[in-house]
Amino acid sequence: MRFVIQRVTNADVKVDGQTIGEIGKGFMVLIGVSDSDTKEIADKMVKKMLGLRIFEDENGKTNLSLDTVGGSLLLISQFTLYANCKKGNRPSFIEAGAPDMAEEMYEYIIAKCKETVSVVQKGSFGADMKVSLTNDGPFTIILDSETL
Repeated sequence: MRFVIQRVTNADVKVDGQTIGEIGKGFMVLIGVSDSDTKEIADKMVKKMLGLRIFEDENGKTNLSLDTVGGSLLLISQFTLYANCKKGNRPSFIEAGAPDMAEEMYEYIIAKCKETVSVVQKGSFGADMKVSLTNDGPFTIILDSETL
């Protein structure tokens, strides 16, 4: 499982020109799922993400977590995080989770986040989405379940 976490001042996602998810200060997270991922892995990833202390405190140090600053989440499914570009110039996506399984994991992650975060917005699984954000910093963290 892979999360690309961007600390944002605002972010939104649109499908067919309609805004379906929008947040202010928080994390915009791209979520990639592989066939070998489980709910236990998702739990570990969510716990790590929500515990990240990457917001600045009163001294300008990255020392505050999402809950400390009252931040929100925008969660976007992103199978292309499992692109394999080793051979040729056309990426292979065979390492990405099968759509049914990946969607189930994505919805599980959303539900887990909603247990502790008051504002959780999401994209539309499998849709052609347009994501806009203002990356604060910029500050981007990549979490990979294989390295946690």
